Amino acid sequence: MSTPAWILDIFAALMLVVAAVSAARLAVLRPWRLGRAAVVADIDVAHLLMAIAMAGMLAAGLSTLPDHAWAVVFGMLTAWFACQVTRDARREGIRALAAGHCAPHLVHAAAMLYMFLALTAHAARSASGVAGMGGSAMQTLSLPFLALLFALVLIGYSVWDLDQLSGPGAGPHYSLAIPRPVPAAVLVGVAAGSDGGVTTIVRPGVAGQAASRTAIPASLTGASPVLAPWVATGCRIAMGVTMAFMLIIMI
Repeated sequence: MSTPAWILDIFAALMLVVAAVSAARLAVLRPWRLGRAAVVADIDVAHLLMAIAMAGMLAAGLSTLPDHAWAVVFGMLTAWFACQVTRDARREGIRALAAGHCAPHLVHAAAMLYMFLALTAHAARSASGVAGMGGSAMQTLSLPFLALLFALVLIGYSVWDLDQLSGPGAGPHYSLAIPRPVPAAVLVGVAAGSDGGVTTIVRPGVAGQAASRTAIPASLTGASPVLAPWVATGCRIAMGVTMAFMLIIMI
C-alpha cells in the first residue's frame, strides 16, 4: 500500500520549517564569533542538514546532494556524536545513553546514515537511482529489522522529549564549547537553572582544560525567541517523528 503523496508533502514541509528554524538559530547565535560564548552549535548544524536531507527524500523536487554525498555527511555526524556520547558515558556512566544530551542526536545521525546506505544499496541492486519517496516507486530499505529498531528508538526519544517539554525548564539546549583553560577547576557537571539557563558545577583544586558542555546564555535566549530551549527540543521531536515515519513506510 503506497503512502498518499499529500502526506509525504506535509512531512517534507515540516522538515523545511525545521531547516529554516535551525538556520535562523545559527544566524542569530553566530557561533563562528568566539565572543558569543564560544559556542559550537553542532546540534543546530545537524538539525539543518538532517531536515534538508529528509525533505529531499520525501519530495523528489527538494532533493539536493547525491545520496552517496549525504551518506558521507551523516557518517561524519555519526562519528562526531559517537565521540560525544563516549565522553559523556565516561563522565556520567550508562545514564548518558538513556538520558544524555547527545545520545538522541547519535541515533538520529545513525538512522540517517542507515537510510542512505540501505537505499543506495537497494538502488544499486535494482539498477535504478533513488528518486525520493515521492517518486514513481516507493523505495524500500535493506535489513528491515534495523529500520524497525531505529524507528522504535526514535519514537522512544521523541516521547521522552515531549515529557521534557511538559516539565519545568523545557529541557535546556546544550552545545559543545570550545576547550579553553579553566584555572584551578575542572568541570563536574551542569544543572538547569530556573530561568532556562545552565549553571556550571566545578570542582576546585585541579588545574587543566575542560571541554565542557554549556548552554546558550540566558542573555541571548532572551534577546531572540528562536534560541529558546524548547525550540531546539521541538525541532528534535519533529525530526524524530518524521524519521520514524519514513523508516516504517519503507520497511
